[in-house]
Order: sequence, then structure tokens, then C-alpha cells
Amino acid sequence: MSWERDPLWAKARLFFERAFDEPRDEPTFGLWCSLGLELLARSALASISPTLLAEPDREHKYLLHALNRGLERIPRKSIAAVQVFNLCSTLFPGFTKDDYTAALALINRRNEELHSGAAAFEEYPSSQWLAGFYRACNLLSTAMGESLTSLFGEEEAKFAEVMLAENRKNVKSRVLSAIADHKKAFEAKQSPEKEAARTEAKELGLKLSTQQHHRVNCPACGCTATVQGRPFGKERVTHEKNGDIVVRQAVSPTEFSCSVCELKFTTYAELETAGLGDPYTRKTICSAEEYYGLIDPDNLDTYLESIGYFEEEYDNE
Repeated sequence: MSWERDPLWAKARLFFERAFDEPRDEPTFGLWCSLGLELLARSALASISPTLLAEPDREHKYLLHALNRGLERIPRKSIAAVQVFNLCSTLFPGFTKDDYTAALALINRRNEELHSGAAAFEEYPSSQWLAGFYRACNLLSTAMGESLTSLFGEEEAKFAEVMLAENRKNVKSRVLSAIADHKKAFEAKQSPEKEAARTEAKELGLKLSTQQHHRVNCPACGCTATVQGRPFGKERVTHEKNGDIVVRQAVSPTEFSCSVCELKFTTYAELETAGLGDPYTRKTICSAEEYYGLIDPDNLDTYLESIGYFEEEYDNE
């Protein structure tokens, strides 16, 4: 079993080649695509470190295999596909919640096809998953410094890029229409009502900014609104002269909501189209005790009481 980047990449390409030899309306097309997608995701993780693919265990038996130090009598054991795509969503900022969901839907169909008597891909036509599949492949390839062309070949890559462009066009049309509709509804309100709404939105935005929301201007009504997202990359920690610890974490936006005109977006593609897709930095200020989990000696009794230390009785006789 190999956990190296290049063999996994080569095998993913081989499986995709096998898939593209199948008619698009045949269930075997979806099956081969699902198999290749998991290998591609494993290859992307291996491009960071093959150790990411080893199943965690206390003795590090499988981790040692990833370091070529494993025992021959102990077989390798890989992490499950769900964990593979979960790690992709954590390590690769462009791999969004939607991409994770699309990938897992395809993998679940594959499992149903292989482990049951159901004709899983007969009931799951490619029109329902192909665009999401191409997007996931594009993101994972890019994360490795590759492209759809190097993964699929020139002909299939062109087809994929056309489909992705059409999908983006549909998203853009939907997003711009939603913004226009909500803007029209807001502008129809009386001036005093609009001013009151702006003030309330500003106050709410300030409150939510302390609850891991990020303030932005609504593209429809212009009032204060917020986005939420998921952290990615390393934390940047600085120690201030006053003893505070400042933690800065990059965040990729995933949801947008405006309390005034009620405009909402729930996918990264929508946020990006609306001009709300830029990553932002979440800043957290805490004490050294909070950050490092230290116990204040002056509050030791209170801490011990909180964990039930004094409730235990011991007989030393």
C-alpha cells in the first residue's frame, strides 16, 4: 500500500480515464468517478504529508508505516473517506462545505453500490452530481499545483471547464436577481423606517461581531450585515506587553445574512459572486491563563471544587 502523492495521483488519473471511457448515462461512469475522486483527495493530502493518511492509534503503528518505519507484520491502515474529505475542507481554503457535501454524496453512492444490492448510480444521474464533481477535482488539483488538463486530459478538461463556467453563470444570475429584488423592497420603505433599520442593523452587527460574526455591508440595502465562516491555516499568536495574548485566525466565509432586507446566501459560490467571498481575519484577545489553560494559584480551591476534587474521600488506613 502506498501513501505517496505521485502513485495516488497516477491511480486517480487511471480511474478517471476508465470513467471517461464509459457512456455518461451508464452507472459505471459514476462508480469510476467516485473511486477516482477519493484517490485524488488522498493524493492532495499526501502532497502535504503521507502521515495524514495513516489511521491514528496510540502506538503510532500506522503512522510509522507512513514514515517507512513500520513493522512488516502489521498491515497499513488508512483513514476513512469521510475523514479524508474533512481534512481537505480544513487544509484547502477553496474546498468549501458545498464541495465536501458533493464529494460525500458521491462517495455514499459508491458505498451503496459496492456494499448493497441497490443500483445506486441508476438512481443518481450524472446531471445531479457532475458539476460538483468537476469543481471538487479542480480545487484538489489546483491545491497540488496541477490542473484539470493534467488530471483528465485536454478534451475532458475543456468539457469540465465549460460546465463549471455555465454553473457559475447560473449562480451569478440567481445572486444578482436576489440582490435586485431585496434592494427594490428596501427602497420602497419610507425614509424614517429605513434610517431606523440602519441603526438597528449597526447595533446588531456590533453585538454579533463579538460572537464570531464578521461585519460587512449588505450588497442589496447597504446596511450593516454579517458573514460567518470556517477557520483555515495556522493561528498567528502574539504576546502583548500588557500580558494579553492576541490570536489571529484566517476565516473563509460560508454564510451571509442581512437582518434588514433579509437577503441570505448560504454557499461560497453565492458569496463570491456577491463580492462577499474574501477571507477575513478573526481576532481574539485572551489572557495567558485562558490561552494556555493555566490555573491561578489564588483560585486553586475554586478550581478544585469545580472539578469535584473535594467530593472524593480516601481511606489511607
